Amino acid sequence: MANEFDDSPTGGFRYLIVRPENGGIADLVRGLVRGGEATAVKFVESSDEDLLGAVAVDHRWVILVSVIARKIIAVFGKPMEWTGCLVEFLLNLFSQNGSLLGLLYNLLHGKVVIPQRGSETFISTIGHLDGRIDLYKRDDLVKEVGDSASGEQALMDLCIIAAKLAYENANVIRNIVVHHWKMHFVDFYNGWNDFQKLCSTQVFILCDKPKDANLILISFRGTEPFDADDWSSDFDYSWYEIPKLGKVHMGFLEALGLGDRANAATFQANLQVNAGPASTGRKKLLPGMLERTAYYAVRNKLKSLLMEHKKAKFIVTGHSLGGALAILFPTVLLLHEEKEVMQRLLGVYTFGQPRVGNQQLGKFMEAHLDHPIPKYFRVVYSNDLVPRLPYDDNTFLYKHFGLCLYYDSWYIGQKVDEEPNRNYFGTRYLIPEYLNAVWELMRSLTMGYMQGPEYKEGWLSIFLRVIGLALPGVSAHSPTNYVDSVRLGKEYISGMSF
Repeated sequence: MANEFDDSPTGGFRYLIVRPENGGIADLVRGLVRGGEATAVKFVESSDEDLLGAVAVDHRWVILVSVIARKIIAVFGKPMEWTGCLVEFLLNLFSQNGSLLGLLYNLLHGKVVIPQRGSETFISTIGHLDGRIDLYKRDDLVKEVGDSASGEQALMDLCIIAAKLAYENANVIRNIVVHHWKMHFVDFYNGWNDFQKLCSTQVFILCDKPKDANLILISFRGTEPFDADDWSSDFDYSWYEIPKLGKVHMGFLEALGLGDRANAATFQANLQVNAGPASTGRKKLLPGMLERTAYYAVRNKLKSLLMEHKKAKFIVTGHSLGGALAILFPTVLLLHEEKEVMQRLLGVYTFGQPRVGNQQLGKFMEAHLDHPIPKYFRVVYSNDLVPRLPYDDNTFLYKHFGLCLYYDSWYIGQKVDEEPNRNYFGTRYLIPEYLNAVWELMRSLTMGYMQGPEYKEGWLSIFLRVIGLALPGVSAHSPTNYVDSVRLGKEYISGMSF
């Protein structure tokens, strides 16, 4: 297939890019009213003219919905950013002064504590949404993985808490890893995204101990609540096809620092099937990328750590967008033929992860991660919207792969190939989604009484449940649901074969 397109600008690599900036409101209205193919084509760029035509004819509605969603997100981008800064400041102002009453008391006595962004006491919105930082059954982490169900549960719990912790700044992460978990903090990275021209990909690394470590954990930050670029990536249907590997979500590749859609040739430079001497070419084409991007920085540190800790294995995790990056990281390691590194992979655990590629990519990864035992576990909670994105159809070809651990709103877990209502907008699921949102709000008010104080939801989490009455899929995406699923669903995962 690749040879058919050797005359393309990408030298045999195929791509499809949805570009909202290529048209305005008038074009969208025209496309929605008339359903014209020309309107859809206006918003799409492809390496293959035949593919461009097929998309415009058969899937113009998906393109238009994607463009509308991303344009709306772009309009609210700056207000979202400003709102996020204000909300985080106020949350920290209240918490560091002991609630609203404490703040008023400190104001009267001239002792107000002003939050310092970036300090070890400045907590993210996600951290205020769910303040749990301690590990569940930490002692079981020392057991060999697979030795018991409790050990497996402890590992899953470490992953979801680490995925949640990735939303914090470096100082908060270091403090919790070192002083609460009694582990070794390795480093925190702000990865460069050349398309966004920002350091917008965050990831941290830890070891279970500084000497002779048994476990290395890599955790990617996910979709931040007030980050328009993150949400736009979830609604982006652009892909890049790698020969022999499959189609991969372009926005997620950019987040790892593996290319820039403004110059599609940059993807080819970073995504050669046989890495070998091509690594030199990558350095020449993209100077500084090894040090500035998430993929290269983490890969180099991981290889160094594996050499230092001879018995250590590594695990990769992330929530939301972080989950997508978590599974793509070993995907690219395989592509670059990092065989010695991949032999030390213990597992990949993702939570609320969007789709990252097509069925061909899934088969490639399952061949490497399912044998002799499964190493990739994709956890999905109930009606979470994000795992149902991007859209799964015959042209955009986004498909999930690997073992799905699905939890319903009663925290009953089961192994499935695909979560129910795979594209979320199915009409027969509409009423159950809203009824379930009502149940989740009611449940949030009683969790502390029913399950214990560590499960009590604060006012911010309950407020998100209220928003969920209108947007059920958004509130279901909260990390709180995933922490509770892992901890309260233990009696149901104990019979699963990991």
